Amino acid sequence: MSASVMQRQRAGTVYSVLVEGSPCYPSMRQTNQSSNMSDPNEIMAAPVADQTVEQAVTQVMPINEDTLLVLRLFDHMDASAPLMRLVIAATIIGVSLLLLLLTRVYISRRLKRMEAAPEERYRALRWQAQDLLSAADMKNLWMSVWTWLGRLLSLLFILSAINGLLLTSGWTLRLAASMITSFLDALVYVWTGFVSYLPNLVTIVLILVVARFVIRTLGLIFEGIRTRRIYLKNFYPEWADTSFGLVKLLIYALTAVIIFPYLPGSSSPAFQGISIFVGVLVSLGSTTAVSNVIAGTVLTYTRAFSVGDQVEVGGTRGRVVERSTFVTRIQTLKNVIVSIPNSMVLTNNIINYSKNMGQKGLLVHTSVTIGYDVPWQTVNQLLIAAAQKTDHIAETPAPFVLQTSLDDNYVSYEINGWTRSPEELPAIYSMLHANILDEFHGHQVEITSPHYRSVRDGNASTVAEVMPREAPAEAAEAANKPV
Repeated sequence: MSASVMQRQRAGTVYSVLVEGSPCYPSMRQTNQSSNMSDPNEIMAAPVADQTVEQAVTQVMPINEDTLLVLRLFDHMDASAPLMRLVIAATIIGVSLLLLLLTRVYISRRLKRMEAAPEERYRALRWQAQDLLSAADMKNLWMSVWTWLGRLLSLLFILSAINGLLLTSGWTLRLAASMITSFLDALVYVWTGFVSYLPNLVTIVLILVVARFVIRTLGLIFEGIRTRRIYLKNFYPEWADTSFGLVKLLIYALTAVIIFPYLPGSSSPAFQGISIFVGVLVSLGSTTAVSNVIAGTVLTYTRAFSVGDQVEVGGTRGRVVERSTFVTRIQTLKNVIVSIPNSMVLTNNIINYSKNMGQKGLLVHTSVTIGYDVPWQTVNQLLIAAAQKTDHIAETPAPFVLQTSLDDNYVSYEINGWTRSPEELPAIYSMLHANILDEFHGHQVEITSPHYRSVRDGNASTVAEVMPREAPAEAAEAANKPV
């Protein structure tokens, strides 16, 4: 038998499988059957005369070369061992179903173990001493990963079983071959893309490693500055964290600029257009955010306050509990947390009660007005006694009194005392006022601001008796005796 006769027979076989045996082309199959009734030899000569197998199949049904190669392989297999294709199909179906069953059992058991496991077994995702994802979130995340992995593998094995089922019939042989070639093309495409991207990937990894090493080294240096292990002239330890954050931000930005050309799709117009669009949105919507960041940086380098200081900003008074990039949080005396944007903090006066404690501390002061009929020595003595009885007011330096003004009808007195407890100022003032009331009422001295209308009819004047400076107590007792 010549080679041309064998080629025509193979072409006729494939043609009969793809056309006559296919339910997708009933009209063509009916036409061929009607032609067989008139002239049996004419039907074979028309599609295959002087044509190869590839030409005949491609003419009847467009097909790619890879699928045609698989069909030729199965055609050769059917010619040499008719049952081999069925054995292969049965093996594919059996293995796929077995793997599907094992996958479902393993995934379900693993999910049950993960559900019963305590959350402490999962490590939280932390970055810069903050929990980006808690242990519970990590547990849910891993359960979701295993769930979707099981679904993906199940889908893969189901498709494999369907492909094996399609191999059992000549009607669906081409569809099975198309599925095989599509799967192989996808694997080749992914592998080729990965191999071609390896040089860029290695470059990106090296850049990230170098950037990470530089950041870790600088972090150790700034940590030494913060803990005063490293001393730099005119560089304060409280600047270390902010300075390290700025340097780290610059390194991240420089790393991103260097890595950008090596990213896949970075040169495509769509990627560049999205980058420009995102940049415009950020620039238009971050005006306030940028101002707060700059204000926070300025506040750090001006050393206006630190965390834990007692401050008053824009009418809000309390203890600074947090100073972040965007806001400053103050815990008021009523235990309320107030968040103030850094830009507002920068534009307002900042009163820091803890900054200059020094050796004396903070000066506590309050004023009272007493009429001219009470000697000033008596008032001074009573005010000092009230301050000495007040908690958190230091005995050394001793409290003192100032006569701040001589008004028309009364004298203004100001008691001053030193304290090292600025966080207790409300309680100190309350106790001081209570002690002033007790001292004055106990010595029968009225805290009043009398107004007088002078009538010179010979009555006694309201001018107080001048008391000797060396014995104010005895004079006060004499002045308080009833007449």
